[in-house]
Amino acid sequence: MISIGIIGGSGYTGKKLIQFCTSHPYVIEYKVYGNKTSGQLLSELFPELIGQINDSPIENIDNISNLHDLYFIALPHGEALKYVPALIGNGKKVIDLGGDYRLDSKSEYEKWYNLKHSSSVLLNNKIYGLADYYGTQYSNHSLVANPGCYPTATLLGLLPLVSGFNDEIISVSTSAYSGTSGAGKTPKQELMMSEMDGNVSAYNVNKHRHQPEILQMLKKSGFDSPFSFTTHLLPVSVGIYATTSVHLKNDIDEQTVKNYYKIFYENSSFVRLREVPPQLNWVVNTNYCDINISVKDKVVIITSAIDNLIKGASGQAIQNMNKLFGWDDNLGIKFQGAKNVSAY
Repeated sequence: MISIGIIGGSGYTGKKLIQFCTSHPYVIEYKVYGNKTSGQLLSELFPELIGQINDSPIENIDNISNLHDLYFIALPHGEALKYVPALIGNGKKVIDLGGDYRLDSKSEYEKWYNLKHSSSVLLNNKIYGLADYYGTQYSNHSLVANPGCYPTATLLGLLPLVSGFNDEIISVSTSAYSGTSGAGKTPKQELMMSEMDGNVSAYNVNKHRHQPEILQMLKKSGFDSPFSFTTHLLPVSVGIYATTSVHLKNDIDEQTVKNYYKIFYENSSFVRLREVPPQLNWVVNTNYCDINISVKDKVVIITSAIDNLIKGASGQAIQNMNKLFGWDDNLGIKFQGAKNVSAY
């Protein structure tokens, strides 16, 4: 049994972490730490969860207790740098849901995030927690960088192809779409219902911070081809949908590719290979990533869908916690319902 500290638990991902920790059989207690919300009861912040969670006041973020076994950090970029080094130095386990430790290079982080990295030594001592990727080793590690939502959907769809057929790849292009909850709770005009309803738009073209994160993992698998990544906003609250087009040198049999994916994910509880392109409503409010592969005329089309707040954030974070402690992947997250979309 372990004790959990949730630093920055007042947002959408924090809410999901609270729900998962409440239902986890090996979490004996958790405390939420915040800034502007400190002193509020969890029931005041999330009244829809009354009766579902252990109600308690949010602790001040400046008074983080050193008594917990593991800390989830759900703070804006740059903020985790204030807390992670001390926690790791005190022998704690940390899962950072932000972007401060995802990249391996200090210079790449400072280039893409426009922030100084004050604990770059930890970049080489962390795990990039793409939890369903078979190559990730968790033993003897304390810091997990939880992947971004776009990279989770894109990489889970693309990594098997790169792993098995990299020599055939000419170029890769990903167009990915997100629900508005990916931008967090802070009000923004472009995310208002009156702006988004019936609308779709590309954003951060050629400069999205998740692009180097994706390329970093692809290159570790031998990828060295042209890659483009374009993100869009959808008029929905929740979900990530990624469509990746891969141009090949030669024809590859579709069933051969599909069989490779089946073997690649045979030990994963949360990747589902679909016979048709997935729909967002198949994965919303679950920790699943649904993937479909289509191969024709030297082109592979990979479609993948996830819930950005669960598989792309809190659900994968719980999965990473389970792996850190050597528990079953499914604990606390396997049977979350797929109906209550309005809960966001």
